[in-house]
Amino acid sequence: MKLTFLGAAGEVTGSCYLVETERARFLVDCGMFQGGQDAARKNRQAFDFDPGSLEFVTLTHAHIDHSGLLPRLCAQGFRGPVYATAATCDLLSVMLPDAAHIQEKEAEHANYTRRRERRRAARDTAPLYTVAQAQSALGRLRPLAYEQDFEAASGVRLHFRDAGHILGSASIELRAGTGARARSVVFSGDLGQPGHPIVRDPAPVPEADVLLVESTYGNRLHKGMPETLGELTHAIIDTLGRKGGNVIVPAFSVGRTQDLLFLLADLTRQGRLPELDIYVDSPMAAAATEITLKHRELFDPEAAATLRWFAKRNGPPRVNFVEDVAESIRLNDLKGGALIISASGMCDAGRIKYHLKYNLGRPECTVLITGFQAAGTLGRRLVDGAKLVKIFGQEIPVRADIYTIGGLSAHADQAGLLHWLKQFRRAPEHTYVVHGESGNAMALAEKIRAELGWRATLPERGESVTA
Repeated sequence: MKLTFLGAAGEVTGSCYLVETERARFLVDCGMFQGGQDAARKNRQAFDFDPGSLEFVTLTHAHIDHSGLLPRLCAQGFRGPVYATAATCDLLSVMLPDAAHIQEKEAEHANYTRRRERRRAARDTAPLYTVAQAQSALGRLRPLAYEQDFEAASGVRLHFRDAGHILGSASIELRAGTGARARSVVFSGDLGQPGHPIVRDPAPVPEADVLLVESTYGNRLHKGMPETLGELTHAIIDTLGRKGGNVIVPAFSVGRTQDLLFLLADLTRQGRLPELDIYVDSPMAAAATEITLKHRELFDPEAAATLRWFAKRNGPPRVNFVEDVAESIRLNDLKGGALIISASGMCDAGRIKYHLKYNLGRPECTVLITGFQAAGTLGRRLVDGAKLVKIFGQEIPVRADIYTIGGLSAHADQAGLLHWLKQFRRAPEHTYVVHGESGNAMALAEKIRAELGWRATLPERGESVTA
């Protein structure tokens, strides 16, 4: 079996792995590159293979850095099925068309700007893919259940296990061949932190000949949940107590927004937060929340209990889902008392940029960073302490408080990753550390070698290995 690393090697985004056996050729993940000056170029590069030659694609979960180039793959000739969990398929039904809409709008804006400034260009900027192409790609989705052993192609079997990252996330166990020639490769996908809100803890995988493990936070430990919740409540109470203070929360529409809503409801139930007016300014987040509630069978017991409590009440917290553009614009006039959750999670697109534009320069406000910020993104610049940022071509001074609450990350920290690895019954022959910036991945690889005695290395993008 041949394995080629096409993305998420030496970086966090662009997860994509080409697998070739004697009988089949397929992809595990087909993600978009995000952040950094090279992301647009990488996304536009032709695939290093013929998409029409693939028998199938399988996805670990719905986040765009794992699924976002699927419509482009289909537009360039892929005609096979796409296997994912049922929840992932449901989430993609809103995420891929939304991503396409953003692509279309960004291309439209680039072309308008070029014409206005009378810049010469050989041709107009085209979106990576259109809404119509995204809708067409959805027809290739085929849902599989957790713990189901499924033959995806001749001699190739898939087995999904709950990765505990977001709703529907999976670690994928791949088996190819039979008898003495059978080989197993496990793709961890993005692993969740044990004890994370809503979803269950990551399920163990018994064994693998070859393992690919993520390393987003492979070099650090998250704060404990009690400390994290204390910091969250302090930031909110302190800010809303100031005259004119708003709390702005960049959050991924899928996963992070639902986690935050659960935590805010639970903290209100405990009496730790006052009455809150929460505005979720993201049509996709509203749709994703509806999908989340549809899959209550995937909730952990604590989340199920909080949901039952919230369903019996008409009181705080008051959650307002904002879908209409005009209503979103009116939020810019709020001069205190609002907690606004909006996408994108790394602040590089979507409605969050408007809320940052109108609140970053106000010292009475707070921006809560609750998730990983990739290098090159606006969110990363805020985390790194930028005093001035550019939004829509306008320089905005950063006067608001910036809180980074890492304990809310949906990714396992170093200890969480090692805990998951230690549940393997035997050491894999080779462990490839992926989906992390080079320093984070190196730190985890060193820890794996030192504590577990396993062979662990960092692959490079474009590298091929025999699995």
